[in-house]
This record gives sequence, structure tokens and C-alpha cells, in this order.
Amino acid sequence: MPRVNRFGFPITALGPGRRLAVWFQGCALACRGCLARDTWDPGGGADRTVADLTRLWTDALRAGADGLTVSGGEPLAQPDGLAAFLAAAAGVRDDLAPDADLLVYTGHEPAEITDPAPLAHADAVITGRYDVTRPTRLIWRGSANQILTPRTPRGRARYAPYLDHEPERAPMQVAVNDRHVWFAGVPRRGDLNRLRRELADRGVTFEEVSWRS
Repeated sequence: MPRVNRFGFPITALGPGRRLAVWFQGCALACRGCLARDTWDPGGGADRTVADLTRLWTDALRAGADGLTVSGGEPLAQPDGLAAFLAAAAGVRDDLAPDADLLVYTGHEPAEITDPAPLAHADAVITGRYDVTRPTRLIWRGSANQILTPRTPRGRARYAPYLDHEPERAPMQVAVNDRHVWFAGVPRRGDLNRLRRELADRGVTFEEVSWRS
């Protein structure tokens, strides 16, 4: 049963098109400058059954989703849950929307991924720890060491135009629920601290943020 921090649809800042994004909970890599420190604690978030997540994916596909993005946290910290969810997601995709792709973010380097099973159904992966000292303008990547790797014919067809793409602005989305504001996307270095300062100048302050190093 995967432990999940949050999910959202439609997300347009973590892969091509309109996507269901699922953030797995728990990460021991603890990269300095990480945007999502609220996903580090393995005891945070909530347990979600694979069936629950698959229903979200089914609903997203029926609403026109172009893909699924699994991020975190560190999805490979929950290998069994990730493998089961991606297998179920691939089956639903094949029935409802064969062109939709499955993208996974992991902070692990390719050489560290010794068990291929959790990523067996991923069409593309973005690998590598976030390194705050190596900024990049490459789309969907937070630092220059991170690598976007298509793994299937579907992934190669979908992601080939983006391997070296540098957008003028990093794609970002903002969502608000109750007292929380959360961001989807991979901001460039300093973007969120600049946003916090600009909001403070306008009288809007945060009690706590997840991206302080």
C-alpha cells in the first residue's frame, strides 16, 4: 500500500500535457535545497491502496489526461507500492488511452537502481539527486546532473522533443487548499525565495515553507 503525500489533476508542470501527478511520501536522500521537504518524513502523508490510486488515474484518463507523473519524496523508497501502481496504471492506460505515458522522478542515479522491477512499466524516468550548486534551464529538471531517459517506444516518441529543451520560464503551478499553498513543477534556483519576499512586501506571509535548506 503506497504512502502518498498528495496528488493533483490536471498538472501541466511535470511532464507533457495534462497529467495526474502523485507524490509518494518518504525520502532519505535529503537533498539540500529540496522544494518538497514535507515529503521527506516516511510517517507523513497517508496510506492509499493501489486500487484508490488506479481509480484516480482512470478518472483522469476519462477526463483527457495525457500522462501520469509519480514524484516524491522518493518513489523508489516504496518499490513494491510503486511497481504495483505502475503495473495497474499501465493496464488501465492500455485499455483507455494507449498514447498516455508514465513518468517517474527518482533522486537515485542510474547505477544505483539495481532492481528494475519498480520501473518496469515507466515510459520515462528522470534520475539524479537535486544539486543546488548545479542550476539548469532544462525543462522538468532541477539541476544539470539530472537526466531524462525515455525507456519505451512510447516514451521516446513523447519525450524526444524535450531532452534538451530550455523554456523561457520554468513551468510552475500553484494550488490552494485550506491554509496551505502548494506548488507543482521544478522552479529555478531562487524562484521560491523571491516569491516569498515579494509576497511579504505585499503583506502575505507564510507560517512555514517546505523549501528552506
